[in-house]
Amino acid sequence: MQKTALFDQYEAAGGKVVDFHGWALPVQFAGILQEHEHTRTAVSLFDCSHMAEFRVQGQSAVDAFHNMVMSDVHALPIGRIKYGALLNEQGGIIDDITTYKIADDDLFIVTNAGPRAEVAAALTPLDSGIQDITDATSKLDIQGPKAREVMIALGMEAAAELKYYRHTEITWEGHTFFVSRTGYTGELGWEIYVPNELAPTLWDKALAVDGVKPAGLGARDTLRTEVGYGLSGQDFGPDRTPLEAGMDRFIAWDTDFQGKEALAAKRDVGDYQVLTPIQSGTRRAPRHDFEVKANGNVVGTVTSGTFGPSVAQGIGLAYIDAEYAKPGTPLAVGPKDLPVETTTLPFYSDGSVRT
Repeated sequence: MQKTALFDQYEAAGGKVVDFHGWALPVQFAGILQEHEHTRTAVSLFDCSHMAEFRVQGQSAVDAFHNMVMSDVHALPIGRIKYGALLNEQGGIIDDITTYKIADDDLFIVTNAGPRAEVAAALTPLDSGIQDITDATSKLDIQGPKAREVMIALGMEAAAELKYYRHTEITWEGHTFFVSRTGYTGELGWEIYVPNELAPTLWDKALAVDGVKPAGLGARDTLRTEVGYGLSGQDFGPDRTPLEAGMDRFIAWDTDFQGKEALAAKRDVGDYQVLTPIQSGTRRAPRHDFEVKANGNVVGTVTSGTFGPSVAQGIGLAYIDAEYAKPGTPLAVGPKDLPVETTTLPFYSDGSVRT
């Protein structure tokens, strides 16, 4: 397994390490439920250095990237961030991508660990200005309603004032790096991209701030599921389109991009499953790969499922035939026909993400 620059910090903090897409990452420290609750009520520190980062520099490189993704990169204002996806020719999702606009001819993009090789293979042949900087970059997330206080305590006041889905460049401890007002938890948060050599110092200083505790992949998963954020390689992938995955509002139909023709054809036909939130109303939870049934007939498959600590019930996401996806539809999942009902997102709506 590959190790991030913070592997020694995990061991010192008692993290339980697992294999996540070939990376040795902590699934938990004190416990998933405790870390979930602490993130919802205070502030947690996550290592997300397994994520992939690319730099796109030069107008020709930016133009090439713009023509690959389903979002309008050219229209994105400097200092803003855009969510979108890189598609294959069939309109399937190679990966979802966040794009940071540094200048008209300079972008910073973030993708996931699992599809990194596929993303790199799709992007790097386009132009010499597209560079994979993942191996030199660490990513730390500070998440929770008290996150702003932590940013100020760390001396990152300029970043602490960022509005949602904005980014800035700061200098700290003699290093210059990007910080964004984003996250994957539904809470107020910042994602910080630093050189590997700086990561242990930032981790240690963040944990020294009163109230900050480390959190692992387990809590990250329950937190993101409660707010309905999909997971690449699990809730969507090359065999699913943005139309199916609930990303249709992010499609810039007035631009040209790879896979647009196939995507438009699917849109016009309209016969496809949709990623749908389901809830059990009890502590029993739907699980990944459970079949979804309506009147005894299979109509879909669960992609993500867990007990949601903040909503006190089983919750999940499932691809379901459109006719059964309307909120309030009773269904059954799994080998024991767990009763569930379709609903709307988010499951948890009291997060501090936009405060």
